[in-house]
Amino acid sequence: MMEDYFISMFIDDELDLDEKIVFVEAVHSDKAFKDETIDFLQQEKVIGSEVVDQVPSVDVPVRQKFRFPIWRPISIFAAGLAAAMLMLFLTSISQERLSTSHRFVIYQPEVNQVEITGSFIGWKTLPMKRVGTSGYWVITLDLPEGEHRFSYILEGNRRLTDPTILSREHDDFGGENSILEVKREA
Repeated sequence: MMEDYFISMFIDDELDLDEKIVFVEAVHSDKAFKDETIDFLQQEKVIGSEVVDQVPSVDVPVRQKFRFPIWRPISIFAAGLAAAMLMLFLTSISQERLSTSHRFVIYQPEVNQVEITGSFIGWKTLPMKRVGTSGYWVITLDLPEGEHRFSYILEGNRRLTDPTILSREHDDFGGENSILEVKREA
């Protein structure tokens, strides 16, 4: 269980330098741990293959200079209006960036349905997507900054905490939830 935690933290690049030293020493000293780490990294390649690697470029035509002096005041007004619109747009974008994209991944090869539920979606359930025949299920959600509780639902009725998140708590219904801390990206 602790090995799975360290492998997940390594894949997600969330280990500090001391933890990385412990991880590398463990990989070198324990062949089974090394093999499991490589298997997880191979699966991560499969999961990550759906990510867009390139952003398309767009050519914007350049306008020719105005020839009539009457257009100068209009162009100054238009430039001021465009600047104001740009400032309004940038302000709205910065307010929307209060959420962070988070990918939830769980390995459950023996089930036919996996959903996620949590405080960030009002405890409704959302279906997760099976990644080929790898046994992994995945969903990416935009989460606001803060602490969130969640669980996975297997086959529509069996709750499961995230095995890679050690922080958990019991809920009021006799179950257990994982606790995820989302911090704002700089």
